[in-house]
Amino acid sequence: MKKTISLLLAALMLLSLSAVAFAADAPADRTSFIMGIDPEYPPFSYLGDDGKYTGFDVEVCQAVCDYLGWELEIFGVNWDEKLIQLDSMECDCVWSGMTILDSMKEAGYVISEPYYYNTQVLVVKEDSGIDSSADLAGKIVAVQLGTSGEALLNEDLAELAGTFDSILTCDSFLKCFTELQGNAVDAVFVDLPVAASYVAKNEGLKIIDEELGAEYYGIAFRSGDAELCAAVDEAVQALVEDGTYAEIAAKEDYAEIVENLLFLQD
Repeated sequence: MKKTISLLLAALMLLSLSAVAFAADAPADRTSFIMGIDPEYPPFSYLGDDGKYTGFDVEVCQAVCDYLGWELEIFGVNWDEKLIQLDSMECDCVWSGMTILDSMKEAGYVISEPYYYNTQVLVVKEDSGIDSSADLAGKIVAVQLGTSGEALLNEDLAELAGTFDSILTCDSFLKCFTELQGNAVDAVFVDLPVAASYVAKNEGLKIIDEELGAEYYGIAFRSGDAELCAAVDEAVQALVEDGTYAEIAAKEDYAEIVENLLFLQD
């Protein structure tokens, strides 16, 4: 009898501890939120002139945290290891031009509502004589590690990639563009909003009028964080409804992305 009672007490203690642990993770008890970003991904996330992270995604996340009463912390991820860092709890989400992939859903990651429609493009020098992807036969193309662009060149666009002399992988888009400016590569394969933002601020470059891949951006959360994802999704929708979202999007720095923001489309 004593043994049975002891076992019952132990089980009740475990249930109590589990309930406490669950409550600690519940959005209602949350006081802070760690946003995982690519630190070099303008106009969605980047280091501003004041030395602080900014960008469209960062501003929206800050507004979400203000709405929910959370303190925002920003963590710069290594984009090639973003999901590893998310799983190791270095951040609560990856929110920085994050492409929604079926493979992520199949692996158990919780994904927010899509908020942006993106395409992949090629950036070259204006005087390069390169006007289409076909002109890159025998040329060198740069792409960022861990991106959907890299995945496309390895998979769906493998035939095109096979015509290149080689593919140079860099750990950031800025390094890809540095290699282009220094004539180490002939083109950069990159997301359209990043390309548009960079080309607008740097003379002598152009975007080839050819879309080579389409995708949607979302926010990635760990498996089991459906409640947290739902809280963020609901907060974003509240910001859309009260006009805060549109107010952020209307800023000059985000002019290149407004057209493809799904929450602002009729």
